[in-house]
Amino acid sequence: VAMVLKTTLCRFSGLRIWPGRGMLFIRTDNQQYLFLNKKCKSLYHNRLRPAKLAWTTTYRKSHKKDQVAEVARKKRRTGGKATARAIVGVSLEVINKKRTEKPEVRQASREAAIREIKERAKKAKSDKAKQSKAAAAKSAPAPKAVGRGKR
Repeated sequence: VAMVLKTTLCRFSGLRIWPGRGMLFIRTDNQQYLFLNKKCKSLYHNRLRPAKLAWTTTYRKSHKKDQVAEVARKKRRTGGKATARAIVGVSLEVINKKRTEKPEVRQASREAAIREIKERAKKAKSDKAKQSKAAAAKSAPAPKAVGRGKR
């Protein structure tokens, strides 16, 4: 039985760190960085970008090296066609009927519905205007008494 050693990855180079190796750097916000060696740590602190250093894994990934080792992505299966289901308040037959009706018919029914809504709104507005006129006529302000002030 072979012994399995747990390895971690260097936060700078991306290389494996074996047990007993590596340097841990803890930032003031408690973020932990495990570096492979002092070289990686000093390069990180000098703010060098690992993608610009040819020996790091990020460089190799960004420059498309090691593609033999990279496994080809599996093709995603397209999800099955969505089946039509009834919605609350509308049966499946009504939905299918609306889907199959011609665009001209759909447009005509839409215009008729819009016209009906507009007429209803116009009627409500005229009723409101009549009511406000009637209320204004009823509660006409009483004439003010003139010449009763202290002078």
